[in-house]
Amino acid sequence: MQNLMNSVKTFLVSEDGPTAVEYAVMLALIVIVCLTAIKAVGSTASDRFNDVKNNLGAPAP
Repeated sequence: MQNLMNSVKTFLVSEDGPTAVEYAVMLALIVIVCLTAIKAVGSTASDRFNDVKNNLGAPAP
């Protein structure tokens, strides 16, 4: 248990701790931007496909 505590203290004191937090924050921001873009593009694409479907109508007999 003491070994684990020493490892955690060393991690927090070294530069690895803040760097890991910075990378985690950047990753979270990138994920948010990607999800927002996918949502916007997805709804637009869905509208376009529905327009095409409605304009095509039923197949000829």
